[in-house]
Amino acid sequence: MPPLNRLIILAFICLFPATSFSQPAKYSNEFMNVGVGARSIGMGKAFTASANDVTASYWNPAGLARIAGRYQGALMHAPYFAGIAKFDYLGAATSLDEESSLGISLLRYGVDDIPNTIDLIDGDGNIDYDRISSFSVADYAFLATYARNSPVGGLDFGGNLKIIRRSVGEFASAWGFGVDVGARFMYGDWKFGAVIRDATGTFNVWKFNEEKLVIEVADSVFNLPPDNSLELTLPRLYFGAARNFLINDKVSLLAEVNATVSFHGETAALLSSSLIGTEPVFGIEINYGGLIFLRSGIGNLQRITEFGNNKRLVADPSAGLGLKLGNFYLDYALGNISPQTISLYSNIFSLRYVFGEDNK
Repeated sequence: MPPLNRLIILAFICLFPATSFSQPAKYSNEFMNVGVGARSIGMGKAFTASANDVTASYWNPAGLARIAGRYQGALMHAPYFAGIAKFDYLGAATSLDEESSLGISLLRYGVDDIPNTIDLIDGDGNIDYDRISSFSVADYAFLATYARNSPVGGLDFGGNLKIIRRSVGEFASAWGFGVDVGARFMYGDWKFGAVIRDATGTFNVWKFNEEKLVIEVADSVFNLPPDNSLELTLPRLYFGAARNFLINDKVSLLAEVNATVSFHGETAALLSSSLIGTEPVFGIEINYGGLIFLRSGIGNLQRITEFGNNKRLVADPSAGLGLKLGNFYLDYALGNISPQTISLYSNIFSLRYVFGEDNK
């Protein structure tokens, strides 16, 4: 990458923690909204109701109650912004008995090898490129999930204990804690799901290394840490309804519609007011013999305000392909394929493995 581009990224990353505190904390921990699993991302992230594998810990913890097999494991690697940023996921789940399941998930979203030019100029005012070092900016999340069936037939519920770790090289770091809760109800070919992410609010507490962060030049001081070291992630509601349609003996169609409700005030969401914003999401999956899966979806429907106060509707379509090879599920998703987006295509791969006799 050209040095200038790297310096721009460095400046943006270093300024991000400070700007996030000078603004309302409603966009904290946005890396938790990227999504895990190429299957669900290929469906436009419409997965609240149909989540029924190890990735349900992320999408709807209640879906973990009915996973197939005794154990499931999954991993995903997704490069974003032409590989500058990378998102990685590792998950595992086990069926404890006929009624309950347990899962753990690890997520990392980071930018590595960022040049640190703070010490580029030595004490005599000379530029010394040997003084350039590098650092990483990364966000981590650990989810511990428990799900079980309820006495009501077809109704499951579950929850996550969420631990957040954010790191900006040697300059700043934060710890955060939160809770997600979810429910899922199945009635015939229909599935309904609801999730409250960050149900209690997720709190991040930052710690700043002033010795590394603060720079004094002549009579000026740069990179002062913000006065407020607390971030709060507001709750979001996710609703979903899905249905299986049997086309013939070998082909079936899964269709799902979701709605995401945020409490951030007026936003670019398709349906927005001074109190809430609502974004619809649509996804489909065509299943051929339980071996080949074709997927498509559309989400991130927003009304963008342009010059002249004109409104323009934008959307983020996606597509995907899945293969079942024995107990392995190999999935691929292609994101950022809209001509309206400024980001390059994102190629997302994930692998899932199911083993052990089913407890259910």
